[in-house]
Amino acid sequence: MTTQRPVDDEPCYVISVAARMVGVHAQTLRYYERVGLVRIPRSQGKRRLYSPSDIANLRRIKALTEDMGINLAGVEVVLKLMMRINQLEKMNQQLVDEVGRLRSALTSGAEESHVRT
Repeated sequence: MTTQRPVDDEPCYVISVAARMVGVHAQTLRYYERVGLVRIPRSQGKRRLYSPSDIANLRRIKALTEDMGINLAGVEVVLKLMMRINQLEKMNQQLVDEVGRLRSALTSGAEESHVRT
């Protein structure tokens, strides 16, 4: 059984199209990859293929550098912090869900105990 990727993670755009979508030169995208800001999968023919989530990430990088004046080292820090925030939000939601399940189990256990007495 193969696992399917979310649609946003499906690589489908070549570098020229991705550059046009983001509004930068293809060389800029190559540079972002070279300095480690992005990791772009390659096709069997060794062509870079960008997914919709890659495009969104590249637009975020462009906004941070052009609109906010953050240098690439700063962008790297911001992206890592954003990733960590997303991880923590997911962990928080899991904990909230678990507390809800435990409260529900505790409530139903207390009701069963009350019915027996």
